[in-house]
Amino acid sequence: MDQVTADLQTSHSQSASPADVMGAPASPLAAAPTILFRESSEVLAHPALACSEKRALLASWASDACAVENRPNWRKLPETGALVPLDEILDALQALDGAAFH
Repeated sequence: MDQVTADLQTSHSQSASPADVMGAPASPLAAAPTILFRESSEVLAHPALACSEKRALLASWASDACAVENRPNWRKLPETGALVPLDEILDALQALDGAAFH
């Protein structure tokens, strides 16, 4: 096997992330979309995500981009399609803010 073929096989390995292939450290947030969260409490409880990463993910869910047509108080999660009440997402964001001040 020549070096180019070996490099291509390594870069397409199931266990290697793009960051691993490029030699950069992987961010937990970069892995977050592959974690199939179904509710905000799962995001809050995830041990590998930093508070700022949890906040970024929850804020993306709370955005209008995830709004459910004709149901303004609900959001559809892009990764799983799960429907989550907006109030639940906002409560999770508030919990993160409270944790930041303690």
